[in-house]
Amino acid sequence: MANKNYLQRNLRSIVLKAAKATLKGVLFYMIYFLVWTIVLAPFASMLPWLQLSVETFMAIYITLMVIGELTSGTIYQYFFGVARSLFVIGYLLLTLQGGLIGMTFENVNLLVDLRLFLMMAMLFSLLGLAKSVLQAINYMSEKSEPPLILTPRDARN
Repeated sequence: MANKNYLQRNLRSIVLKAAKATLKGVLFYMIYFLVWTIVLAPFASMLPWLQLSVETFMAIYITLMVIGELTSGTIYQYFFGVARSLFVIGYLLLTLQGGLIGMTFENVNLLVDLRLFLMMAMLFSLLGLAKSVLQAINYMSEKSEPPLILTPRDARN
């Protein structure tokens, strides 16, 4: 009987984690879709690589986010948080080509300097990386230390 209750609690926990991860992924994709149709769609005709680049980024980012949610409550949650932050940094560096993007429109050369944006995005990703590392350290320290229980006699001394 105790084993059945344990199995039911674990199954309920897994189902809730899966539902939360799915809801978070769908909500994040809906936000991306709205932003794409309202803000970024006009630029897609000028920059043909933009849509493929953004969709690839969102697919990988949402996948890492969902896997992180599915592994919540374990140390792997923080590993996927670190992976997500490193992915953002790497993808921004590769996609934005170091922050300088050059384009040619009808005999006009256009050079766009996105280094400030790139620096700010990388700093935010580094903050997310540091947060995940510190949370992983906190998680491991909580797991390794036994809980301190004071008895009434210890509290008087």
